[in-house]
This record gives sequence, C-alpha cells and structure tokens, in this order.
Amino acid sequence: MKLALGTVQFGVDYGIANKSGRVTTQEASVILQRAQASGLDTLDTAIAYGDSEAVLGQLGIEGWNTVTKLPAVPGNCQDVAQWVHEQINQSMARLGVSQLHGVLLHRPAQLLEKMGPALYGALQSIKAQGKTRKIGVSVYGPSELEALFNAYALDLVQAPLNILDRGLVESGWAARLHDAGVEVHTRSAFLQGLLLMPAAQRPAKFNPWSNVWRAWDMWLEQEGLTPLQACLRYVTNLPQVDRVVVGVDTAVQLQQIIEAADGKLPTLPEFDTLQDTRLINPASWNQL
Repeated sequence: MKLALGTVQFGVDYGIANKSGRVTTQEASVILQRAQASGLDTLDTAIAYGDSEAVLGQLGIEGWNTVTKLPAVPGNCQDVAQWVHEQINQSMARLGVSQLHGVLLHRPAQLLEKMGPALYGALQSIKAQGKTRKIGVSVYGPSELEALFNAYALDLVQAPLNILDRGLVESGWAARLHDAGVEVHTRSAFLQGLLLMPAAQRPAKFNPWSNVWRAWDMWLEQEGLTPLQACLRYVTNLPQVDRVVVGVDTAVQLQQIIEAADGKLPTLPEFDTLQDTRLINPASWNQL
C-alpha cells in the first residue's frame, strides 16, 4: 500500500475544500484504525502542525512508520545541535514513540546557509543515536533539490506531485532520487482539494485557468474517471514514488481514497499551464 496518512488535519484546520474543520480526536482514532486495517503503515506529521503530534501520541502509534518535520531553526539560535536534539526529543515524547521513521527539514534552504553543516551534523547525530531511521527534506518543488542533493546525502525527500503539477517527474528528479536509493514521498495529490472540486464550487479566483479546467473535465468524462480516481492513480502508479501522503477529515473519506487508488490510469490530460506556479503552489493563492 503506497498511501501514507497525513495528519495535519488532526492538529489544525487545513485545505481549501475542508468544510468540517479540524478532525476530532474520536474521528482521528477511527481514521487510524481504518488506515491500519487497510494496510497503511506510514504517518506524516510535523512539529508545526498544531496539536497533531500530541493527538497521535494520545491515540498510540507505536508500530507505525512516523515521519515528522523540524520547523525553521530560529535566527537567534546559539547551538543548532542542541536545538535539534531538544526538538526531536520533545517530538518523540509527544508522539510516544521510541524511534521515528524519518525526520525532515521544513526549511531545507537553511542547509545552504552558514548553519548548514551544523544542522546536517545534528540530523546525522539523531540518526546515529537511533532516534530516526532516515533524515531528509521536505521541498516545495524540484528546483530546490539540485543544490541540496549535491551538498548532502539524503535518505528521504518529500515533494508535491499531482496530475496538474508533474514537475518532480518531468524534471527527472523522481527517477534520480529513486535510482540513488532515496525514499520518495509525495504530497498534494489533490492540490489541497482543488482538483476534486466540482466546477460550480471552484473559487472564482481560479477562473483565469478556465482552459485547464475545461481540459480536465473533458478528459475525466472521456476516460470515465472520477477526479479522486484520476488524482490517486497518477501518483500511486509511478514506480519512483514510495509513499503518497493523503490527508482526510473522516474515516469515510479514507475508505473512498483507498478504493479509488486501486486501478490504472489509461492516459494523461494535456494542460497548457502546467508550470504556472500561481496555480500549482497553494502558498501563492492568497495573492490571487
């Protein structure tokens, strides 16, 4: 099972299509049970995801492969190594785990700053101590990888990838990472839910890309696919991808995702504005 459970919704309200708000602890428990029963083995969280780690620890996740992420090192930090160790010790305590599967940097560009060697050394140290099996980075796109990959050995990389934003694959980075033995996790399979929205519910600020939406809707109809099936099958069928992180608000959603991911993708839609970062980078949506 390539799907991994993203847990940002367990700690904060998240996603453009999220109408129900933060997931209750009770629902989170049901989601975890359903995920485990369906063969999922990986959880994705982060120190910055509100109470997500604490909720997971309360529910009990020993036995899961848990990946968490370090926030940016504060600018006034005097001892990077000490800060990293404290952050990870606190994270593991909240999660109630004896070992993490992966620790990623949420701000990997800091590896290229003056503190870079000390930050990477601290990651190596927590790995050597057995606190995590893998260390790596969470990036916004493949353009970040060149400088990082040339400077540091990485075990795990998380990056956005979806049927609209295929940059990780088309740049060659997905294959390059896979061939180097790096575990590849992808996120944003649904572009924060935008790709799943019916045309009538899609916010008007995305109307400038009406040509994309027309092509998308036409292709779905031609292939007889639901948006959910198309989004999931694109990423899960890629041999270079090890895990596809999906976040859900309910156990029912998770079951729908598991069922929709099963199957092949016959063709790919053709989009004119594939590399338009205003559309494929949710961080830029507030400026639309």
